[in-house]
Amino acid sequence: MVVTSEVKNGIGWLKINRPEVLNAINTEVVELLTNALEKWEKDSNVVFVCLYGEGQKGFCAGGDMRKFYDLEAEDVIPYAEKFFSTEYRLDALIHNYSKPILAYMNGIVMGGGVGLSVGASHRIVTEKTKWAMPEMNIGFFPDVGASFFLNQLPGYIGRYLALTAKVIKANDAIYIGTADYYMESSEWETIQEKLLTKDWSSASVLKDLGELLTATGTSALDISELKVHQELINQHFQYDTVEEIVASLRSESINGDEWVTQELNNILSKSPTSLKVTFQQLINGKYKSLNECLEMEKDMAIHFMDTADFYEGIRAVLVDKDGSPKWAPSELEDLTESDIEHYFSTPVKTL
Repeated sequence: MVVTSEVKNGIGWLKINRPEVLNAINTEVVELLTNALEKWEKDSNVVFVCLYGEGQKGFCAGGDMRKFYDLEAEDVIPYAEKFFSTEYRLDALIHNYSKPILAYMNGIVMGGGVGLSVGASHRIVTEKTKWAMPEMNIGFFPDVGASFFLNQLPGYIGRYLALTAKVIKANDAIYIGTADYYMESSEWETIQEKLLTKDWSSASVLKDLGELLTATGTSALDISELKVHQELINQHFQYDTVEEIVASLRSESINGDEWVTQELNNILSKSPTSLKVTFQQLINGKYKSLNECLEMEKDMAIHFMDTADFYEGIRAVLVDKDGSPKWAPSELEDLTESDIEHYFSTPVKTL
């Protein structure tokens, strides 16, 4: 089974069981997770849900993007419409769930994995956590509600993480508010035993769960790199266009700032189309609700199915793995406003 679900001691235990692909999700996984959550929300025997991934390497590495590449020559649109509709519906369900959801974010938590965890009420990270919205690496855009939650991060960190696809650690995730508790992964079995032996009550579950995790967790974390660089991030990512952000980084890179040079080169390696669409996405999403953001992202995702950079990015990262995508257009200046606006229009449905 790609998803296992069982109720023990008032807890709905929900596990993604695809360790061979770092618990990446496909339509089947999404539907099974959704069915369990919807069933348990109505079940008075379930006080809260615990969501986790099989194995030590990943909570969830995101969506199975290789599938889109394999379907490009066929009619990829119907599959994409079903996948993104069901995935985003699940993400919204988690954000709005009426019972607590504990997400154990051990190992890789990327893309769709962030979508599954960011809306949970209690989020544990470990020394193995690697958190990212890495869609920029494959010529796509940060989805699963990123238009909503990246805009809620401190300062301009949301823009920074979206445009650079930066991988961050546990302490950074806690600093930006996408995780709540830190503990060593070796403590997970102990936590599960405590969860299975405690007497849970719906009336006090939020307080009791929070106290249990706080008592077991550790606060002795290394200082957050994002916190250290917050001022620099705000300085360079405050501008109204990607071109201005690049110019700001470039002007300081000339002075030999190592961090700035690294981030400049990082951004310049991404698809210009993805950079500009993502930047506009975050601007558009700033005053939208989660559901409005998900609707916008669904339209964007369907448009990306017709974008050459998307398949080129998957080829370079997931298929040939040469890490040398050839973006077209290759320069930010080659994209017009109408090129970008196109991604925010409602796709024409084919009969």
